[in-house]
Amino acid sequence: MVNKIESIVEELKTLTLLEAAELVKQIEETFDVDSSAVANSSMVVMPQSGDGSSVSEEEEKTEFDLVLEDVPSAKKIAILKIVRSLTGLGLKEAKDLVESVPKVLKEGTSKEDAEEMKGKLEEVGAKVSIK
Repeated sequence: MVNKIESIVEELKTLTLLEAAELVKQIEETFDVDSSAVANSSMVVMPQSGDGSSVSEEEEKTEFDLVLEDVPSAKKIAILKIVRSLTGLGLKEAKDLVESVPKVLKEGTSKEDAEEMKGKLEEVGAKVSIK
């Protein structure tokens, strides 16, 4: 089993970018999946306690969501560049995100990281909130 996986990985290393893109397309069609949904998700799965109680108040305060609320059209390009640098999204995905505000940029991030990202976005004219 391990040898099979290793040989597949080695074979994948030899693919060109166009071949890799075609492979992804065929995998999506064959298995009826959407790779962009997986690549863009930043879902955080938190274990539930054995007694079924909700997440403790302390845990709720340590993770924050950064929400892009408003993007002035005159500042869209500058905001788009910052969104791409913060999220690692491609140009099209970042553009779609910026044009569909309000939208969550980052989920489950620390207070410090959320404040830093908020500052960068507000500096270029975006309206951002931390929830």
